[in-house]
This record gives sequence, structure tokens and C-alpha cells, in this order.
Amino acid sequence: MMKKTASLLGIAVLGGVLTLGGYKVFLEKPQVIIERTVEPAIQAIQTNFKSADVSTTYSPTNFTEAAEKTIHAVVHVKNTAIKTQTNRSLEYHFGRGSGTRKYEQVGTGSGVIISADGYIVTNNHVIDGASALEVTLNNQKKYKAELIGTDPENDIALLKIDAIGDLPYIPFANSDAIKVGEWVLAVGNPYNLTSTVTAGIVSAKGRDLKGNGSIVDSFIQTDAAVNPGNSGGALVNTRGELVGINTAISSKTGSFVGYSFAVPSNIAKKVIEDLMEFGKVQEAVLGISIDRAYTEDGVKIGGFSDKSEAKKAGLKAGDIIKKINDIDIAKFSDLKGHLKAKRPNETVSVTVDRDGVMISEKVKLSKRKIQYISSAFNWELKNLTKKELKSHGVSNGVIIFRTGDDESENSLKGYIITKVNNAIIKDAKKAVQVLEALGKDRRYKIVIEMINTDGEKESIRFR
Repeated sequence: MMKKTASLLGIAVLGGVLTLGGYKVFLEKPQVIIERTVEPAIQAIQTNFKSADVSTTYSPTNFTEAAEKTIHAVVHVKNTAIKTQTNRSLEYHFGRGSGTRKYEQVGTGSGVIISADGYIVTNNHVIDGASALEVTLNNQKKYKAELIGTDPENDIALLKIDAIGDLPYIPFANSDAIKVGEWVLAVGNPYNLTSTVTAGIVSAKGRDLKGNGSIVDSFIQTDAAVNPGNSGGALVNTRGELVGINTAISSKTGSFVGYSFAVPSNIAKKVIEDLMEFGKVQEAVLGISIDRAYTEDGVKIGGFSDKSEAKKAGLKAGDIIKKINDIDIAKFSDLKGHLKAKRPNETVSVTVDRDGVMISEKVKLSKRKIQYISSAFNWELKNLTKKELKSHGVSNGVIIFRTGDDESENSLKGYIITKVNNAIIKDAKKAVQVLEALGKDRRYKIVIEMINTDGEKESIRFR
């Protein structure tokens, strides 16, 4: 019985298989499979930075601490000047003095308290020509300020106020250490808006502003908003330390359009210390001349001054200066800016590239000789000795010692200036002051009487 049942089950299974096979072959339609390439959906993934220490959480840059440390140490500076205005038409008709009137002119800017006993640094152009100076603290207390000293070349001035008790102040930082891309704050009083703080980054260092009234050519450039009234204010790092004195903006409108410039704190600090100790700035030089035809990385030595310490130390013409005290020197403004923070008789390490070999020498810095330079006319003037005056047949005058185009056939090098707009010129310092004042105000013609290199008198007119 079991065998018969097994046989029937086997026959049934076999019949099912044959029936399914026949269906597949003769009745079922072929299946078409289409393959598609599908872009996976873009997933939004949280990208918060995680440090190796998972307990540390990320937080954005916070400027509140730096602002709190500095806002009370930046002051408003009021400059009151007594000006004289002359109406030439009235003087012509009614006599000398009848067309003259005096009036009060007020200018404003910012300043930075740098010591608890009331020393304040600002820009020279903020206080230039002042008859009286007034400082207003952030708490609205007002003080008369004493002018301790100025350095027009670096556009720095030092003031002093006598206040009761210690004042908040901002400590100096090493401006050489600040890096491009580092966050900075500009603190000042733009448009008479007191206690204003703006933020930006360091955009560049060693910036040369051609055409700027100041001879500083090693500014810190930032994109922190700086406007009229910010001059003399503080540029600080995120620790609330002073890295620069806000000085200028690059603008066609007179207002901020993207970049501002500050005198590095190392230069400002050195100038202030010189003014306090010596009453004037002690400028240090290497005793070299520069090959300005060289435009690659570094500063090429063209020659040496008399008794040059650099030459004594072993430097040679053609050497390319690459570093000063391990600070990279890419261009002349880097070199000049670094030396402005040094004093005569200090020793610096100078690294040069000499035919592909790096050489370092210790060089004692020399004191820069006094130069009288008119940036408005691009002339360097020198005084004449009594013997030189006599040989030229004049009783007064100064010689144009160097110009911006010495090699030009129209160069005025060697000409002797005797008068400027009928003002008798007796010394180079006074001549530069007169030329700079006239150069800033182009409303009137400038007539300069000269003795040319052939000994002939000439009058040259400028507009």
C-alpha cells in the first residue's frame, strides 16, 4: 500500500513540473528589465567642528571682552585753532589789515590713553595748529590737554591730562606679531559719535600709501570701518591690546569705502618713548642706499653711506635683504617700518641673499641725518654755508639737493630757492614748511624765485 501511494505522489510531482515548464516556454511573455542610474538625494549633514576633546564645544569669535577693555580708554579730542582770513580785495581798496579777520576753527578726532597717569597718543594731524586742546573721556568728563610732543613724519602726537585717580589705559602689543587675517577692532569717535567699536581683519601689512601726507609707508591695512573722527583712535586685537593707531582711509568720498590704515603700535610706542625722553624722534638707519630697480622679493643694497656700519659689518652692494631679526622683508616698506621701531646704536641681525647663499650679519644702527623734504614738491632741500651763498652771489636761499626726477633734463636739482610768494627763504626747515602749506592749498598760484645752475635768476610758477 505504501509503495503505491509513493508512486502516485511521484507521478503527481512530475506532472506539475512538466506543466510549469510548458507554461514558461510556450505561454509566459518575456520580462523586460530596465536599469536606471538615479542620483541619490543630497543629505544635509551637521558640520559643527568637533575637536579631539569631545567635551569642548565650538563658539564663534567674541569681541565683547576686547571692547569692554578698550572703550573707556579711547577719548574724544577737540582741537580749537585761531585762524586768520584775508580778503585781498578789501586790502587793495582800504589798506593793509582792513581785510583781515580772525575766527575760531574746531576739529575733532580720537586719542588713546596709554598710561594710568594720563598720557594720550593721537595723530599729529588731529592736533596740528591747535591753540587749545580738550579731551573728553567716555564718562563725559572733560580735561584740558597739554601737548608733550609731535612727530609729523609718523603722524603721531603725545598729549597729557591731569585727572584725579588712575585712568583706564590700553597696553601695547607687538605689531610685528600680528598676522594677515587676524581679527581686530577699531575704537574711536567717528562723526562725534562717542565710543564706537567696529570689527574687521588685518588685510595687509607694510602698506605704502602713495600721496599720503604722512611719510609713514608701513601701515597696517584693515577692513574695519573707520570714518572721519576715528583718526588717532585705537586698533586693538581680540585681547584688547593696542596694535595700531588708526590714521587714514582710502576713499574718493571722504567716508569709509572698504579699507583703513593704522600706524603700527611698535612705531607709535618708539616715537612716544623718544618724545618723552629726548623731545624728538631718534631715527635709526642701516647706512645703505637701495637699488630701486630691483622689484623682486626682498630689498637690494645699491650702495653705502659714509662710515656705514652695514658696510663695516660685511654687507656688500648687490646683497638682497631678506630678514631683519627673523622678520621677513619682502619690500622696502617692510624694512623702513621695522627700522622705525628701532633706535640708533641698537644692533640688528640682517639676513641677506648673496648669490643664492643666505648670510646673517650683526649691524649696529646709525642715527639718521636730518633731512628737509617737501613731499608736495618731491624735493630735498639743504642749507647753504655763508661761503656757498657768497659764491652764488646771494645773501639768502636754500639749494634743491635732490628731486624725484634727478635724471630728467627738466630737473631742478642744484637750483637755489631765494623766495616763495615774496617770502624770503633763509633756511631749509622754514622753506619746507612754506612749501608744504602752499602745496595743500592750491587756491593761489605759487611763485618761486630761484637761481639756476648757470647763476641766472628765474621765476617758476606752480598751480
